[in-house]
Amino acid sequence: MVISFPHLGNTAIAGRALFEELRIKCITPEAVSRKTLEIGSKYSPEDICLPYKLMVGNYIDAINKGADTIIITGSCGPCRYGEYCELQRNVLRKIKNDVNLIVIDSPGDIGKEELLNRIKYISSNSPLSKEKKIAAFVKGIRIINNIDKLEKMLRIKAGYEIETGECKRLLQSCKKELMDTEGIDGKLSMLKEYYRRALKVKVDKTRNPVKIAVIGEIYTIIEPYSNLFLEDKLMDLGVSTYKMLYPSWWVKNTFLKAVKLDSLKIKKYSKEYMPYYIGGHGKECIGEAVIASTKGLDGAIQVFPFGCMPEIVSKSVLPNISKDRNFPIMSLIVDELTGEAGYITRIEAFVDLLERRKRRCII
Repeated sequence: MVISFPHLGNTAIAGRALFEELRIKCITPEAVSRKTLEIGSKYSPEDICLPYKLMVGNYIDAINKGADTIIITGSCGPCRYGEYCELQRNVLRKIKNDVNLIVIDSPGDIGKEELLNRIKYISSNSPLSKEKKIAAFVKGIRIINNIDKLEKMLRIKAGYEIETGECKRLLQSCKKELMDTEGIDGKLSMLKEYYRRALKVKVDKTRNPVKIAVIGEIYTIIEPYSNLFLEDKLMDLGVSTYKMLYPSWWVKNTFLKAVKLDSLKIKKYSKEYMPYYIGGHGKECIGEAVIASTKGLDGAIQVFPFGCMPEIVSKSVLPNISKDRNFPIMSLIVDELTGEAGYITRIEAFVDLLERRKRRCII
């Protein structure tokens, strides 16, 4: 078995570390790029959403490098993502008939026994004992938790940093070194060192930077290429960014679903505007917008792929939140035809609007 998986932000770092520790051969596809999109689009339905095309591009890259097993996460209710596995199986059969696609889904959707069977099938290829496999899994969780924790800190600190660009450079350097470092223990040690360095970043606490929440469809807010590196652009503009939907959040939330304790805070804050579950992460998007408005943030940016049904519903609700709470929200829709120049102009204009609002409030 030679395993691979599509890129989804920091999950590639944690996934690679986990399978290295389990001694299961793993191939990480190249970072998502224009080439990935071109390859994925060639083998995808024309009107399918952007995440599908990027994931297919990752699959083909990994298969060409020798992967025979692809692991993906499951769906979130009535959303196109729920059909990904079946559609992509058909695509993979046409490319290489013996490629296996394994879906790691919520126990509430496929049952605890089936989920354990799929995990057992993957882990059976490891020569380690059961105890060491569990230890490797725990370390993998620590990797994703620690890198997300580091990223959260640096994204917020970027608005207060004295040396412009220091937080961004530190974050990019950390991710690159993590991908190049062998061994899960080495990665954990490196994360500790980078966290210490992040704590030492000099900041000006007297500043009052623009604070923006990034909300929307989970793939397009976690995978940087899909949102044209939105958070990096906001760091360049001196903005502090806040985000709830990180890979570590998804892992924790998936386990909590089994005992119906998932997203309790989000459910509470979204109830007024979206009392029902609509699939995808539409309810989370609404809950995050309301939470952001109560935490003193200046605005929110919703990002989602063209044609995403749950986020289209959320987009129609967000203006009510904006009006009721005097809280600016901008929606950005992305696909393979999105022009970067116009995209950047909209972001800069939104940040400028929020800066002017802050100045008026101070005066």
